[in-house]
Order: sequence, then C-alpha cells, then structure tokens
Amino acid sequence: MSACTPTRHDDAHPKEHSHEPHSPPARPRGPRLTGADASASIAVFLIALPLSLGIALATGAPLQAGLVAAAVGGVVVGRLGGAPLQVSGPAAGLTVVTAELIQRYGWRTTCAITVLAGLAQLGLGLLRVARTALAVSPAIVHGMLAGIGVTIAVAQLHIVLGGTPHSSVLLNLRDLPAQLAQVQTASLAVSALTLALLLAWPRLPGRGGRLLRAMPAPLVAVTGATACAALLGFSLPKVDLPSWSSHALAGLPEGPMLGLIAAVLTITLVCSVQSLLGAVAVDKLIAARPELSARVGRADLDRELLGQGAANVVSGALGGLPVAGVAVRSTANVNAGAVSRNSTMLHGVLVVIAALLMVPVLELIPLASLAALVMAVGIQMVSLHHIRTVTRHREVLVYAVTTLGVVFLGVLEGVTLGIGMAVGVALHRLTRTRITHHEEEGVHHVRVRGQLTFLAVPRLSRTLHLVPQGAHAVVELDGSFMDHAAYEALQDWQNTQAAHGGTVELVGRRTGVRIGEPTGPAGFHLDGRPGTPDTSGCRCHPWTPWRNHQCAIPETGTSDCAGSPAGGPGSTDEATHTPEDTKPSALTGRLVTPSAAVGTPTAPTTALAPGDPPADDPETTGTTSTTAPAPTTATGTGTGTGRQLARGISAFQRNTAPLVRGELARLAREGQQPSQLFLTCADSRLVTSMITSSGPGDLFVVRNVGNLVPPPGEESGDDSVAAAIEYGVDVLRVRSITVCGHSGCGAMQALLASDQDTVETPLRRWLRHGGPSVARMADGSRPTARLAGRAAADAVEQLCLTNVIQQLEHLRAHDSVSRALRAGELELHGMYFHVGEAQAYLLADGGEDEVFDHVGVADLSA
Repeated sequence: MSACTPTRHDDAHPKEHSHEPHSPPARPRGPRLTGADASASIAVFLIALPLSLGIALATGAPLQAGLVAAAVGGVVVGRLGGAPLQVSGPAAGLTVVTAELIQRYGWRTTCAITVLAGLAQLGLGLLRVARTALAVSPAIVHGMLAGIGVTIAVAQLHIVLGGTPHSSVLLNLRDLPAQLAQVQTASLAVSALTLALLLAWPRLPGRGGRLLRAMPAPLVAVTGATACAALLGFSLPKVDLPSWSSHALAGLPEGPMLGLIAAVLTITLVCSVQSLLGAVAVDKLIAARPELSARVGRADLDRELLGQGAANVVSGALGGLPVAGVAVRSTANVNAGAVSRNSTMLHGVLVVIAALLMVPVLELIPLASLAALVMAVGIQMVSLHHIRTVTRHREVLVYAVTTLGVVFLGVLEGVTLGIGMAVGVALHRLTRTRITHHEEEGVHHVRVRGQLTFLAVPRLSRTLHLVPQGAHAVVELDGSFMDHAAYEALQDWQNTQAAHGGTVELVGRRTGVRIGEPTGPAGFHLDGRPGTPDTSGCRCHPWTPWRNHQCAIPETGTSDCAGSPAGGPGSTDEATHTPEDTKPSALTGRLVTPSAAVGTPTAPTTALAPGDPPADDPETTGTTSTTAPAPTTATGTGTGTGRQLARGISAFQRNTAPLVRGELARLAREGQQPSQLFLTCADSRLVTSMITSSGPGDLFVVRNVGNLVPPPGEESGDDSVAAAIEYGVDVLRVRSITVCGHSGCGAMQALLASDQDTVETPLRRWLRHGGPSVARMADGSRPTARLAGRAAADAVEQLCLTNVIQQLEHLRAHDSVSRALRAGELELHGMYFHVGEAQAYLLADGGEDEVFDHVGVADLSA
C-alpha cells in the first residue's frame, strides 16, 4: 500500500458530523463577483458584441448565430473551461471553415457538424491528449491564421465597396476590378470612418486620451459609423435580426459521409488548436503580472478542451456558430483586471441580455461597418511579428505553404500541406550534415557540423579514410545527436587508428571542451568502457543560454573559460556578488570596492559547473566573497583573465563570426543607421542587446557610471556624453532616446551615502551630476516615482527611478534634443530594469505621474 494512501480502520464508534438542526452542511462557495470582474466583463462584452455580429456576417450565417455563440462561449466555457481568464466565442479563425460548410451543406447541417465536433472535443478531453495539440509547429498555426485572415479580408472588401462576396478567394480576386469600378460611395464612406476610428482611437494622446481609451475601439468605431450614417441619411443594408421564434436550430446532418467526417475533423482541429494555444498565451499574460498569477493558476488544458467541447455541443444545438478561444477578448479580459472566471461568465450573460433587449439598437448598424471591422481583424491576423519569428527560425517555407494552401485550397488542405512541409524541413535539417577535413601542422582535423545519423555514415567514412593510418587526428563534433550507426563507425575507425599507433581526440563544438579519451554518447569511451569527460575546459556556448556560464577558475589562477561571447550576465560573478559588498564608506569618501560601486561584480569565488542549480538572486542573498582568485597576467596568451579573453575571442571567431559575417559586411558597406540612442549604466549585468532584443546596428549605446546626463553649460560638465547625444541626434538621426536605470545601482548607493567632506576623486566629481536626482527625490512637492502596482522597495530603488526621470529633464536641455523634440522627430523614453527579477519597466506616456509600467508578454494576434 502506498505511503500516501491512508489506511482505513473500521471504528466501532464512528464520530458523527454535527451541524445546526434543520440546516444543510456548509458547502464551499465559489469565488465571489468582485468589482474588477464586473468591470472587465463589461469591457469584454462591448468588444464581443460588434465582433460576434461581424463574424456571423462574414460566414453567411444568421446574425443571431454569432450572439448565441458568444453567450454560450462566455457562460459554458467560462464555467467549465480550464483557463479561467480565456474568453471564448465565435472566432475569426473559424470564419472560412464555417462559410464553406454553410455554402456546401446549409445552415442546419452546419450546426449539426458543430455538435459532432463538440462531442469529438469531449472525447479528446477525456483521453487527456490536449498537450499533443501543442506539438503542432507554430509556423503552421500562424500560417493557418494568416491564410484565414487573407481570405476574410478579400471577401469583406467586396462588402466594404458595396458589393457581395463570392465563396472563394480566386473568384473574389477575379471580380475585384469590376467591383472597384462600381463602388458605392455611401458604403465606402461608412467603412472608411469605421477603419479610421478603429485605428485612431487607441492612439489618442494625453491624459484625456487615456480616459477615452477605456472605451473599446471596436465599439467606438461601429457606434460612430452608425451615428454618422443615420445623421447623413445614408440608405445602406443594415443588421437584420429576425424574431427568435423563427431562429433555426440544428438538424440531422445531410450529405456524403466522408465529407461530413472531414468537416467534423476540420472544425475539431481548428477549434482545439486555437483554443489551446490561446490558453497557453493567456498563461503568459497572467505570469507577466505577479499580483494576478498568485490568484489565478495555470490553465488545465484537458479541462479547457472539455469546456470547449461542451460549448460547441450547446452552441450547435441552439443554432450558434462554432466556439473557440478568442485572443482579442482574452487579452482585453486580462488587461481590464479580471481575477476569476466570473468575468467571462458575466460577459456571456450580458450578451444574452443584449440579444433579447437591444434588437432595435443593433438593427441600426450598417453591414458595411461590420464588414470593415472584420476586414481589419483579418488583416491583423497576418502578423508581421510572426513572419519575422518564423523567418528567424528558418520556417518561412512552412509558413508560406500553409498560408497559400489555406487561401487557395481550404483550411484542412492548407494545414495538411503545412504539416507535410514541416516534416520535410525537419528531415532536411536532420540529414544536412557537413563533414570537412584539413591538415594543420601534421594534425588531421575532421569537423562534423550537424546531426550525425546513419544517413551521414557514408560521407563520414569517406572523410575519415582521408586520415592516414597512424596519424594524429582531432574530430570535432558540432551537433547534439549521434545515433548508434554513427557511433559504431567512429568506434571502428578509432580502433583501427589505435592499432596502427595513431591517436584520436574527440572535441565538442565549444572551445576547449575535450571528451577525455575518445568517447561516445553519454560519456562512454569508444571502446565501450565507462568514462568521465574532461571537465577542465570551457562549457560556454556563444549565443546560447549562458546561466552560470563562467567555468571554474583553478587555484593556479588559470581560466580555461571562453567567457560568454554574447556577454551574458548570468555568471558565477553575480552568484556571489551582493550589494552589501559595494557600499561606499561615508568616512573616507572612497568606495570600498570601486568597481563594484558602479555596478561591476566582484571577483568570482564559487565555481558552478554546468548543470548546477542557479544561485539565489544576488540582490536578496546574503552571500559575500570569501576568497579572491590568484593573480593573473594581462597578456592574451598567459593565464587568468587574459587567457579567458583570448579563448572568448577564439570561440567567437569559430562559432559566432560565420553566423553574423554577412550582416556585419552589409553594415560595413552601408554604415550604421541605428534607430535608437540607448543611454544606460556601465553595470556589467546590463546587456542592452539582450534586454531590447536588438542586433548589430540597431542601438547607439552610451554607457557611464549611473546612466547620468550632465546638463549643458555646467562648469564641471562632461563633453563625452553631450558629444554622443549630439552625434546620435544630428548625425545619425535616431528617432528615440532611452535612459535606462537598473536595480542595485552602485552609483545610486554612493550618492545616498555621500558626505560633503569626502576626499575629491574623479568618481566623486562625476557623481555630482546625480545631485539633482537626490534633490528631486527629497522634494515633497513632486510626485513620487514608483513602479506600477507597488512603491519602491527601498531608498536605493527610489533614487534609481527618480534618477531616470531627472536625466530625461537634463536631456531636454540639450540644444540638439530640444530642436528634434519641437520638430516631432524624436521621442524620449524612461526605462528601469530590475536585475534580480529580469523585468523591464517603461515610464508611462507623458510621465506626469512618474509611474513605470510593467512590460509583459502580450503578443496575441486576433
């Protein structure tokens, strides 16, 4: 019996559970409806109402079907689903599929197909296979959504122009020139006004704009276009909601069996994948808000699939559209402050009330306005961010094939083509192995780049036989996988070389990594004996995760670490460094550890081998340095940091330079054209390219102690910072300047502990430029700088935030900056980076309240 299972004992005198007479036992209550949930439900309802009507219009279904699906998605999925804050309803991703089914089978059979798809989802949920849907390549999902978006946009363009769309993209494209020649002015004007309001409303400036932006842009766009059409007396087709007594419900499916099965599978696939991926994306939104993640757990994907299946059964039976998780409404729900599933359910109830009581108001909406709204949603589904992502991961071919397949053949056919292309690309990558051989100073080098499988064994054998018997050879394995056939080929060749007096050395892709004696997979010698790989070398990958990337520094003072060519801050240095080590001495005026006071970490004392658990947050631990490394030489070929530098450069030349050489060559030809000037602290933990996801040529970076901007014209000013600002604004024409502060800044600590009678040093003279920041923080008449959702943790963090705002004021005083600001050619931004949390904050637009907003993961397409 398991130790976790309580043993049952029969008790001759069982205890009775007592409660008050005539009162039932107390039952646990669900979460109560809070004000945050109520306000969030209203915001989601105002977005869902026009979108549900627009999607129903785009599919050719009765307009009431969109309202039925929105209500059922809110109530049923909200109550039964596993993602409490995801909002479900009629989704744009199902528009093309549903429209095709209605054209082929009619509305009542389409409802029956929706019911069957819901039953299929229930079966999949009971089998607990929801996680397998996440195995679909994101390139296929994004390509499917992009293809659906193109199809929607082309079809709705005909309605925008005053015509009627066809059922296929090719027919719509063929008739588009004729439609352009017969444009209806009133319909085009209403659509144009809808699009203008939809685009402009979220960009309203100032504090007044911030208040107005609380109203959802889709509602404002449709309401404004409807009002203008009524005032101008336009005669346009409008929403027609027939009586609920004549509403069509699901009927028995009619049609060929194979076609119906394919339709059910298509609806099941699209609904399930979109809903599950949406649930994962909502989890990311919640995780980016610590105050919310503590109250809302991670999504249960199997339960979410069950909830979606139940909703599709109910929606199809009641004559509604298929239901899936909707990104736009889910994002609005989280951003509006929802804290439980009550907001989703209440939004569904509000849709029911609107469908019953607001019919006269809804029938005033022109169809052209809804068509423009849905066309905008379709265009947004073709996400440039997704295209850049799949291009960066070399999956653009999968994306393009899926998109074109969905546009010209259909959703199921396009997804099938995308899956086939993804499999082909994966096989191509698996078999694309480059094997080269060259001789250098009597040593034969064989380099294998890529995965070493049985398909590469013939080429591997041919290359290995180029090495003379009895010679010394080095084999570099630049891959992460070796199958048994390749392992045996290497083993046989190694034995042959050893028999003829030769030596074979296997080296990993990382500079200095040697696998002891020639070893095979999992640390075994090629002769089958267990072995221990040599741990004296570096285990640092360029442009790969670099947590604890520093290798152990032997007591002799030598370091075989190549460093982190990417400049990663996750080193052993930081694991042992604490702010307490860097406090300045108020008595002497000198910094106890000058380098640490400006943000550079102290010398490493703890060697963390790869795979060790990460050290605690350097800003919260109390660990201090206990041992200093032995002295090191400064030469590039000696020991210590000099050798570390040389190895790092060598690793760059070997591994990273081939990847970036083409891009750097282009930049060398065209010159630098950065879009941003990034002014930040010299702290070694701040890696600007990592924090901003930028690459070569993107940022013009200025770094100094404390991210200070000396005001112009001061007697003790500093021309180096002013020169960089002038050059960036007047010569490079940067479009924005960002001042970035960070947590645990040693310069801010020194300012807080400074004494007027201290010894004058260059560092002290420089830190005088931070004096206005200290005075600003002490000024009670000014707003207190703070992070969104909480005040500063301590005086140092308060000064770090205040300093960013003060340095922005210093920036505005520079002539080049003020001219560019007046001309509208430049923007200023304030940023704060919390090192221990790896969290960035941006100063809110306008900055009047001096609030730094949390930057989270909110990339959800419509």
